[in-house]
Amino acid sequence: MARVGFVGLGVMGAPMAGHLLSAGHSVSVWNRTPGKADSLVEKGAKMAPNLASLAENSDVIISCVGRSEDVDQVVSAMADCAAAGTLFIDQSTIEPAMARSLARRLAEKGLRFVDAPVTGGSMGAQNGALTIFCGGSEADVIEAIEIMAPYTKRAERVGEVGAGQMMKLANQVAVGGALVGLCESLAFAAKVGLDVEQAHSMIGGGAGGSWAFQNYGPKLLASDWSPGFSVKNQTKDFGYCESAAADLGLEIPMTALVNELLKRLADAGREEDTTAALYDVYLDRL
Repeated sequence: MARVGFVGLGVMGAPMAGHLLSAGHSVSVWNRTPGKADSLVEKGAKMAPNLASLAENSDVIISCVGRSEDVDQVVSAMADCAAAGTLFIDQSTIEPAMARSLARRLAEKGLRFVDAPVTGGSMGAQNGALTIFCGGSEADVIEAIEIMAPYTKRAERVGEVGAGQMMKLANQVAVGGALVGLCESLAFAAKVGLDVEQAHSMIGGGAGGSWAFQNYGPKLLASDWSPGFSVKNQTKDFGYCESAAADLGLEIPMTALVNELLKRLADAGREEDTTAALYDVYLDRL
């Protein structure tokens, strides 16, 4: 069992930290909104008063926060306080260049880094069934995978630091296609007067089916727009996808389209809604 510090207790991080506790690890937690740690503290987690204290008392530090700059901020706040050899595992979705920069800066201090973004959504986090894309040295990734096992369905090394983020961006391109396929298909069915629940059941059980049909379809039918994975986070990820594609000279028009459609939701004040709320864009229910 390890002393694990966990930073970021949102819809993904909180259940992930909970699984580590259930597995018997000693877990210290920190979140910008302290109240989000209450349920974990009740289960035995230690609430760190600040990031420096968390770093001083952890052998492994896991971060699951928002944007590249957020990861940069929290890791920088801990780097001078962590003992030599401490393993940093970042499970946020950030720019690959930021992951590589963090790894270099930590290595200068004798610290280790693995970028390990996840996919599977809040349901995957709650059920301990996340897929994790790991970038880093073979030895560091093996250690990281062992620590993350309580909430993992599949975790693999995909290359050196930064490769984990590149694989996550490729994943998000596929996610965008599945999302727009679900919402556009069922909006079409609704507009032509078909039974939308029947359409979801029949299309989702055939060649048109997808993870989105299975997991987001029921939320769409119930007009349940609670995240899930929020519009705000999805557009953030798509921005990273578009930036990486531009650097490669690669066109990803479908991703750009889905991003623009989701931005309509954000502009309507719905950036905290689940991405399945894209359905309302098609039905002009903003």
